[in-house]
Amino acid sequence: MYVRNMLEVAIIGASGYTGGELLRFLHTHGEVEVVAATSRQYADTPVRKVHPHLQDMSLEFTNQSPEDLNVDLVFTATPHGASMSIVPGLVERGIKVVDLSGDYRFDDIHLYEKWYGLKHENPLEAVYGLPEMYRDEIKKANLVANPGCYPTGSILAGIPLVKAGLVDTLIADSKSGVSGAGIKPTSVTHYPNISDNIVPYAVTTHRHLPEIQEKLQKYGDVRVSFTPHLVPAIRGIITTLHSFPNQDITSDEIQKMYHEQYRDEPFVRVLDAGEIPRLSAVRGSNFCHIGCFEIDENGRLVVVSAIDNLVKGASGAAVANMNLMCGFKENMSLESCGLHP
Repeated sequence: MYVRNMLEVAIIGASGYTGGELLRFLHTHGEVEVVAATSRQYADTPVRKVHPHLQDMSLEFTNQSPEDLNVDLVFTATPHGASMSIVPGLVERGIKVVDLSGDYRFDDIHLYEKWYGLKHENPLEAVYGLPEMYRDEIKKANLVANPGCYPTGSILAGIPLVKAGLVDTLIADSKSGVSGAGIKPTSVTHYPNISDNIVPYAVTTHRHLPEIQEKLQKYGDVRVSFTPHLVPAIRGIITTLHSFPNQDITSDEIQKMYHEQYRDEPFVRVLDAGEIPRLSAVRGSNFCHIGCFEIDENGRLVVVSAIDNLVKGASGAAVANMNLMCGFKENMSLESCGLHP
């Protein structure tokens, strides 16, 4: 009798929001078995007790060390600075890794050290995990650095403009749901402080700024300004991208340019000119919606993108990267659309 060999995977740091989303998508993946989900805090606790939407999952959290994991692929859903001490040992043992921290996202390690305030002790060559940029490289990679959530929406909204040489400056104004701050409560994310409120933060110094700029500069010389805001929503990132094209161009021409760029992309949907993306339309999904394409009387072009920060901005992208690395269809287990309204 033929027995199908499942891809065995582990999630290090599985008790947070990204860990819960990884488990949600992998639970329905026909080619993957999650054999370990680690959490020091919740060791020996059933996954469903921490992630109540996963009632059908019989898995328990463990406190295994990375050295004890004997699997095909590991997701490291660990804090910045922690991954660099875990990932090299896994890669050395021939285990494929998708790292969800910022430790391996930068080509220029000095940018990482400057903006994250950490000395990188274990630099490795990694592929930046945005399939819309590096699909072929991801397929051959042993280590993929999952992009940041804000950079995902900003980069996808900016690529066609930079690639066409239409702009030399982009201003990204992003609004994020509070789940982007992680599962641990803080004074900022306390309900009375965030409800009915909008909070700009790190307005010129957010660590995702150099990531956006470094990746967009693959397509041309561009300066990026970026300001994030926390809004009273659970999920989602809306990015409003402002620029001044250096030549006369219409909204319809801009829309067609985006359509050409993303026509074959499984997770990018380009809306009609004037149609504005909504957070609810991508909530829970791995899709990025891009739209608006409006030009005002001063020549300012406005492009808007929407993603779910926990999915296309984190765990969904990580599963898509796993699929590419392991020879599966890229959208396997990620086909569902958003949850509107």
